[in-house]
Amino acid sequence: MDTQLKFRVQNWLNNDPDPLMRAELQALVDANDNEAIAARFVGRLAFGTAGLRGVVGAGPTRMNRLVVQQTSAGLGAYLKTQVSDIATRGVVIGYDGRHDSQQFAEDAASVLCGLGIKVYLTKQIAATPLVAFGVLHLGAGAGIVVTASHNPPQYNGYKVYWGNGAQIIPPHDSGIAACIEKSATEQIKLPTLDEALMGGGLQILGDEFYQAYRDGVHQSPVLQINTEPAQVSLAYTAMHGVGNEMALNVLQDAGFNNVYSVAAQAQPDGDFPTVNFPNPEEKGAMDLVIAEAKKHNAMLACANDPDADRFAVAVRNTDDNYQMLTGDQVGVLFGHYLLSHARDNQRLTCTTIVSSSLLSKVADSMDATCRTTLTGFKWLTNVGMSEQTDDNQFLFAYEEALGYTLGTMVWDKDGLSALVGFAQLTAELASKGQTIWDRLESIYRQHGFHLNSQVSIALKPTTPNIGAYLRDNPPQAIAGHKVVSTDDISIGKRLFADGSEEAINLPASDVLIYRLDNDGRVIVRPSGTEPKIKCYYEVVETMNADDTLACAQQRAQANMDTFINAHQADLPK
Repeated sequence: MDTQLKFRVQNWLNNDPDPLMRAELQALVDANDNEAIAARFVGRLAFGTAGLRGVVGAGPTRMNRLVVQQTSAGLGAYLKTQVSDIATRGVVIGYDGRHDSQQFAEDAASVLCGLGIKVYLTKQIAATPLVAFGVLHLGAGAGIVVTASHNPPQYNGYKVYWGNGAQIIPPHDSGIAACIEKSATEQIKLPTLDEALMGGGLQILGDEFYQAYRDGVHQSPVLQINTEPAQVSLAYTAMHGVGNEMALNVLQDAGFNNVYSVAAQAQPDGDFPTVNFPNPEEKGAMDLVIAEAKKHNAMLACANDPDADRFAVAVRNTDDNYQMLTGDQVGVLFGHYLLSHARDNQRLTCTTIVSSSLLSKVADSMDATCRTTLTGFKWLTNVGMSEQTDDNQFLFAYEEALGYTLGTMVWDKDGLSALVGFAQLTAELASKGQTIWDRLESIYRQHGFHLNSQVSIALKPTTPNIGAYLRDNPPQAIAGHKVVSTDDISIGKRLFADGSEEAINLPASDVLIYRLDNDGRVIVRPSGTEPKIKCYYEVVETMNADDTLACAQQRAQANMDTFINAHQADLPK
């Protein structure tokens, strides 16, 4: 170990407040494991628009108390330069049920109080959407939620909201990151929480705060369609996260009493003992809630991820089995349902470039607006806010990764209000003798069966830069279908096959979107750091009068398989 690294390691040992982390790092020093030490000190855990997320461990490239303290000091310093009244407006802080989350939240609170910034700290675990709600509800200048969402047990994270209640976007991310670098070299003042409470700089958010969110869901203008909720039965799991109590409460408030919670997954447990990966999208993660639904012959098997910002659902079919809906299917169902009941001046919806194009077609057919943003809820909600007018207010946004926001109470993903909204949609259909499958089939018959798929392709180290290659050699056809237009988000242009072009109003991003003459679509996101790309595919199949939903899906899947194989074969090796 060189002298400079030795100095940095010793400095870290002198400042780390966690004896377990100090012992972990000291053990590496004692074992002369210089490779592992170097990996922990190669830089800092990067702060971006999603805040921090990483494996818990010792050193600046891991999640630990010292990293959280330094991050909070940098955030506080940045807020002081950007928000003139931040000291009195304050910052809302909440945390999930992972092992270190409460300690990290308390560390963040201590640092901000030490900077003279008022802090509102939740008295116990809180779903991520409650923190986003709290920023607006309390008029705070920012919010922090300590969570790693649906990542594996060894992870934790630190997510930041701006004063508008939405996740931060550039330039705030880079501004905060610069302040963190500076704060990491300075002494941090750390009053105890008792001192902060006595001094009035810390306020604990108790039952009234949690009740305010619960009341907000119950009174939400877009969730007032209470059609015979007694007809609906559903199984629910919090997936060892924080959602169970609030989920059951908001369902009960909306009249849904035939609800069966998965007991083995109801309480927060940072080890996530019954799932290999606490993400409803992962294979096997929904097994227990589907088993619970089968036990009670429930209509739905519903799940939130561990911080309750995502929502997943499997729906009983005619064979009394349960089939998972994709995020795109849920998003389109929500869009159609909400637009059917929306006020004339609340018809603005948003989705992302990699989500299904079907929502935009549904919105257009219902005289509504659909805006398309870059991937990520930070873009969906910030664009939704900026685009709305008195005559066209925001209604709904979704992304295919199981994220939905209904109305304007929470400007982020909210799996709890989505749970209520989907139960209400199911109840309305049941009152007409219809099912979720009937509604999906109706939408598909009008607009075509839309199937979306994502493939990550690992390429050889010798493969040329895919983005540069595709721009230098623009494809005229993909899988035998003519390219009608190409969106190059890196230069903000849509290039048509006839040579014309038009501007695209999106932040620059290394993304290429190809639209084909059969209504198909391919999106390519090359990696700038490794020989790997992500490809997003969409096929659209017209449903004939004698088509069943199953037949249309089978045909679309066969065409998708052919489409993917042909496209991958055309990529440079």
